[in-house]
Amino acid sequence: MDASSPQLYTSQAARTRTRRPSRDERRRRQRRRRRVAVGALLVAIAAIVLVVWRPFGSSESERTGSDFARAWERGDYRAMYDELTPGARGEISFAAFKRAYEEAGDTATATKVKTGQPKEDGDAVTLPVTASTRMFGPVRGDVVLPISEGKVAWTPNLTFPGVPVGTQLSRESEAPRRAAILTRDGETIVSGPADARAPEGPAATIAGEMGAPESAKEKDALYARGFERDARVGATGLERALDEQLAGKPGGRLSAGERTLATAEPRPARGVRSTIDSTVQQASVEALGARFGGVAAIDPLTAEVRGLAGVAFSAPQPPGSTFKIITTAAALETDKVKMTDDFPVQTAANIDGSTLSNAHDESCGGSFEQSFAHSCNSVFAPLGVKVGAEDLVEYSERFGFNRQPKIQGAEPSTIPQPDGITSNLELGATAIGQGKVLATPLVLASAAQVVASRGVLREPTLVPGSEPREPKRIISRDTARKLEKLMIAVVEYGTGENAQLGGGIKVAGKTGTAELGVSGNAGDSAASNEDAWFTAYAPIKKPQLAVAVLVVRGGAGGDVAAPIAQQVLGASLNPD
Repeated sequence: MDASSPQLYTSQAARTRTRRPSRDERRRRQRRRRRVAVGALLVAIAAIVLVVWRPFGSSESERTGSDFARAWERGDYRAMYDELTPGARGEISFAAFKRAYEEAGDTATATKVKTGQPKEDGDAVTLPVTASTRMFGPVRGDVVLPISEGKVAWTPNLTFPGVPVGTQLSRESEAPRRAAILTRDGETIVSGPADARAPEGPAATIAGEMGAPESAKEKDALYARGFERDARVGATGLERALDEQLAGKPGGRLSAGERTLATAEPRPARGVRSTIDSTVQQASVEALGARFGGVAAIDPLTAEVRGLAGVAFSAPQPPGSTFKIITTAAALETDKVKMTDDFPVQTAANIDGSTLSNAHDESCGGSFEQSFAHSCNSVFAPLGVKVGAEDLVEYSERFGFNRQPKIQGAEPSTIPQPDGITSNLELGATAIGQGKVLATPLVLASAAQVVASRGVLREPTLVPGSEPREPKRIISRDTARKLEKLMIAVVEYGTGENAQLGGGIKVAGKTGTAELGVSGNAGDSAASNEDAWFTAYAPIKKPQLAVAVLVVRGGAGGDVAAPIAQQVLGASLNPD
């Protein structure tokens, strides 16, 4: 059959049609061709950019300026110092170099620095700089870096933008009028200018006092906020705890020699509404009366402080048996005791050949609930030994010991570290709130708050809606429920009966009577050698207030502190 035959022609045409690419194949080929073209274009653009950029943006001087700038932005003074010429480093030590930048930042109240693209200009590099400041807002200007052999020939004016050679950065400050402190319900606690504050009402006792900062660190911190180093600030009480909110924003002028770099008007703060409740505060002050001690009252669900009287957070004392709340929590959590355990009835515990007696040498023991209700040292001192120093300290710290409170001016409550408790006798004494344990009413009100909120610790605060630390579960719900049952027994039939409330309102509490070892003040025969303590919350089903009371050298906690707590709780729950 020859090539012109119809059969051969048809066969070849068919084969030709079968080799034709499909639509999908054609699309894939088109996409590949486009990708190749785009890739080639990008390579070409990159080559053009490289050719154009290198002569203008990558000189040795500009690279030095860029390295110096990036180090400045991140506050890396060592890296900045490394960019200096040998001669400049010979003129100023690293410590002095770092201090120069820190002092300039404090003078300007700067919080951060942002730099722009360095530009070479002869033997120098011009670096645009923006300093964000508390007092003046953003301050913009150029810093001209002299460059010698690829390094910065540093001079002191380079610590802040816009400062000419041979001049220094300086500041004049004007403080605004200090704001008033208010209760949560809007009543004035204290008002007036910083040098003439006028406390009012029942909360006047905790308003606090004004004064000049004492330490160099405090003075420097005040200066960095925009005030003069000797400006009057809150020294005690609420004035100190709320100082930054009350002080407002200072104004003034930032200068470099005769040049004014920035100005700002002073801006007073609005009245600061605290968490203090007028009713609770008045009840706390009246119940404590003229006795030396403290009352702290907080909301169990939010830890907002409702009342503070006396030395509620400023004079830690041995907590006595109120500390048994923490010892019990540690023992229950570590399975060292069960609610069904029974204990011998005796007047004292013998530990390492020494005696730790019950209060007034009373016989005490029985069930664990009875032992807690009657605050038996003969039970809890050996139980502390059983728990061990490691766990006892750990749970104490969970409850807030050995930690600086977030409320300014509040003193920490403390317990020795495990290696500081050197014997079983010391451990037993620590477990009953004696030894070297020290606590404030504020931290023991927090302990009651933990039980009331089913094992969750909240940081006490004086500012509504503010919670400095996240709520943290420190004991289980089951342990908190058991502690509540034990604390109810204290008030129903134990050492805290004087805290009972009428109207069917149940109170959960714990007494403490801390032995001080020496009797009273010299010449004061009536003074007791015991601190009286009580901490509690109520009502049980829907807790509204947690309170802790301390009366220094007041006597037995159940006799002296419990009635004060009862009065504060009663005023809060029955305000009419």
